[in-house]
Amino acid sequence: MIVGYARTSTVEQEAGLEAQERDLLSVGCERVFAERVSSVAKRAQMEAALDFVRKGDTLAVTKLDRLARSVADLLAIVARLEAKGVALRVLSMGGQPVDTGTATGKLMLTMLGAVAEFERALMLERQREGIAKAKADGKYKGRVPTAQRQADAVMKLKAEGVKPTEIAQRLGMGRASVYRILGRDTEGARSG
Repeated sequence: MIVGYARTSTVEQEAGLEAQERDLLSVGCERVFAERVSSVAKRAQMEAALDFVRKGDTLAVTKLDRLARSVADLLAIVARLEAKGVALRVLSMGGQPVDTGTATGKLMLTMLGAVAEFERALMLERQREGIAKAKADGKYKGRVPTAQRQADAVMKLKAEGVKPTEIAQRLGMGRASVYRILGRDTEGARSG
């Protein structure tokens, strides 16, 4: 049985999720597990797919970054699959699918995973360098803390006698942010 797994990071990527599901069904997936969640968050549907597959099955994904967040993560997932006798098929790997059911497929997957992780590290390094340069040139200010934008509203509600927990709920912010704005010690103010 071929089982598919599809993932996008946000709800706004609905079309991307639909495209993944379509591609997985086109290669014969009988069941597709799909979710909208960041790769760093708990991926419940991925865990469900890994639990669902049985010996002789193949887990299919459209791209490597939909499955794993790093080479270590990839190798751990592949090890779990291998322990169950399940192969992994990645549909889009430079135009050619990669299947861990073969020795060459295992080698290619590990190599491509390492290259992908290296590219991500380089991208993050360039991003940090760009931010440092922009800061040095006085062009980068960072974002204004979101909670601080509502400081006046927090103070107004407090003056009206509203408790910090209620202020946080009304303004859609964390209690800790409310306490920071109020300049109160969070330990001493937890009764609110």
